[in-house]
Amino acid sequence: MRIRLIAIGTRMPAWIEAGFADYAQRLPRELKLELVEIAVEHRGKNADIARLREAEGERLLKAAGREARLIAFDERGESLDTQAWSKALQGWMQDGREVCLLIGGPDGHAPAVLAAAQARWSLSKLTFPHALVRVLIAEQLYRAHSLLVNHPYHRA
Repeated sequence: MRIRLIAIGTRMPAWIEAGFADYAQRLPRELKLELVEIAVEHRGKNADIARLREAEGERLLKAAGREARLIAFDERGESLDTQAWSKALQGWMQDGREVCLLIGGPDGHAPAVLAAAQARWSLSKLTFPHALVRVLIAEQLYRAHSLLVNHPYHRA
């Protein structure tokens, strides 16, 4: 099965790219994690933020396609523990449908993205640097998988 992390933002620091790649490579071949980057809309001095967010949302949804399960990461989303991530991953693997995890731009997701998503998840009540979210998601997917296969990585 394939999981695509579709994120608004390009040109990440090397340590972000290395962190994401490390966890993505740890996953087994049958659970492929791919990163799709979408450029941020230019935000000038008097930018229409709603319009920019809509444009980014359209590109997110286009990249995801119509058949995929969509999970939008949103500060108002459901906060799941590691066991719940593992249970969700197990369900996705049994379903076999592609999963797209969506990270919005600096101003969040467009309403159309939130409406199209089958779920909204929050990583934390804390605010994280936008780039770091990619690494956190990749690590949590690896951790969730390690629980499914009884690997000692997760020792809670």
